This record gives sequence, structure tokens and C-alpha cells, in this order.
Amino acid sequence: MFLAETDHPDDSLPASRDRLGLVCCGGRFPVLVAEGAKRSGRYVVGVGVRGLADPVLQSIADEFYWSSITRLGGIIRRIRRSGCAQAILAGSVRKTDMYGLEGWSRFFYYLPDWTTFRLWFFRVPDKRNDSLLSAVAREFAAKGITVEDCVKYNPESLADEGVMTQCQPTTAQWKDIEFGWAIAKEMGRLDIGQSITVKEQEVIAVEAIEGTDRMIERTGQLCKTGGWCHIKVGKPNQDMRFDVPTIGPQTIENLHRQGAKVLCVEADKTFMVDREKTLALADRLGIVVVGRKDPSPPSGPSISLDTTPGSR
Repeated sequence: MFLAETDHPDDSLPASRDRLGLVCCGGRFPVLVAEGAKRSGRYVVGVGVRGLADPVLQSIADEFYWSSITRLGGIIRRIRRSGCAQAILAGSVRKTDMYGLEGWSRFFYYLPDWTTFRLWFFRVPDKRNDSLLSAVAREFAAKGITVEDCVKYNPESLADEGVMTQCQPTTAQWKDIEFGWAIAKEMGRLDIGQSITVKEQEVIAVEAIEGTDRMIERTGQLCKTGGWCHIKVGKPNQDMRFDVPTIGPQTIENLHRQGAKVLCVEADKTFMVDREKTLALADRLGIVVVGRKDPSPPSGPSISLDTTPGSR
């Protein structure tokens, strides 16, 4: 069983590039995206996921509707009928909630519509974030809606390269950053998680389905002496339409509470919620915040292929 879907093409407004659909999940990220889109002159049609989206979005968006996370067909239909040719997916979803129920109990609890049912059971090879979100973007595209980069209207919120706080890393902390970076990027390539924690060039914890905050809490339990480094990265081929690494004041508070001393994020790929507040709080609590990029690949061959006689 699943909820039937009906379409009403006669009720749809003509698609307009001035209108932006915004699917709002948890956290402040959707609020900042909505505000940024409004500043740029877009007419924002928000669809909030019940139990996740911040109610303040109702006063920011030009139109706002509530929906369930398992009503993907209804969400797409609402955005299309409101005349949107583009959409943004913003905010976090707690996948751990889905695994509190087993089998058909989970199915009946969430009661998906046909689009969600078909996607979940038949349209994805696995349930990792990239697989699911790419499939969601394809469902939007099939209905004539392009999913845009979620940071498009807030470029000023992306992390810079270099040390962003007054606090500076020690030599030992730089070593932990260098050691952990390649491991974190490999975790991202496998689409397992975005973060790891490191101390004295030893991995303490790896993020998986529990999410960043719970991984930080677990690290505090495992490393009670503190002084560890948290490294958060994008995937090697990060799709900026969704699942962008995000930090904010809550991240800093959680790190401080659990004894961390360094937060290293990927420059130009990490969204900083309330950037100035985040960095000021980090300085006050003595946490270093560093933005790092992958080294550039070599620009040319590293071995000479000159075979001219007498060249050796």
C-alpha cells in the first residue's frame, strides 16, 4: 500500500525562472538559503518537511507548504504547480530515525507515496546519500525542474582556505590535519561519512549514519584527555546540489564540550552557518578553525621522455 498520486496540470502556473522551489529539511541552512534567494530577487516557494523544517521559514518564503519526507511526488507536484523551473534541496535528515523500525513497520509508519516507494525500492542501487539524492534530483528533472547548487545564494558562507581564527594550530596539530585529510577524503569517496577525528596521528572515530554531532560525542567518550582534531571534508567529486558539509555555532559548542582543539574543513566546499558568530565562538573557546584544499595535481609530466641521442 502507498498513497496514490494525482496530477492537475490545469492548475499549474507557467514555469518561471524567477520562481525557486525550496525543499526545507532540518537546521538553519534552509533559512539562510531562503534569505539569500530572496535577496537575489527570487520568488521562493518553500515546502517544509514536518518535524524537521524551522517554522520561521513560513514568514520568509513567498509561499510555504508542509509535507512529509515520504511524499516526494507531492513535493515535486507542489513546486511544479507553483511555477518553479528550479529547486534547491536544503537541510539535514536524520537517517537514524528510519532504522528505529523494522521491515513493514517502517513502511506503514512513513506511508510513502508512489514516487517515493518506486525510488526507495527500485530506483537506487543502495541507500547511501549520493545514491538517494541523485535519484531525487532525477525525479525533479523528469518533471521539468532543475535542482540547483544549494550554496548558490550564499557564497559568502563557504569556508576560506587557511586559518580562519585568531587561534593558530601547533606543529603537532598540523601533523594531525595532514595525517587525517587523506583518510577523510577516502571516507568521502566511499560515501560513508564526511568526518573523522584524530589525535597524535591516530584515528579515534569515523562518522557514519549517526551523523557528525554523535560522532563528536563518541570521540569525547573515547578520548577523555581531549586535544583532538576534527576533520570534515566534501567528497572527492562533491555534488554541490546536496549533502554539502556544514558547520555552525552548535558544532563549535559540541567540539568544546567534548575536548576538541582543532576543526579542519574543506575550503570552498563547506557551508558555515552564521559564519562570523561561528568563528568568534571558536576563538572564545580556544578552538582552531582551518580551511584546507586538496593539493593541485602536477601540471605536466614528472619524468623526461627526451630520447634525443646524447641526452643521457
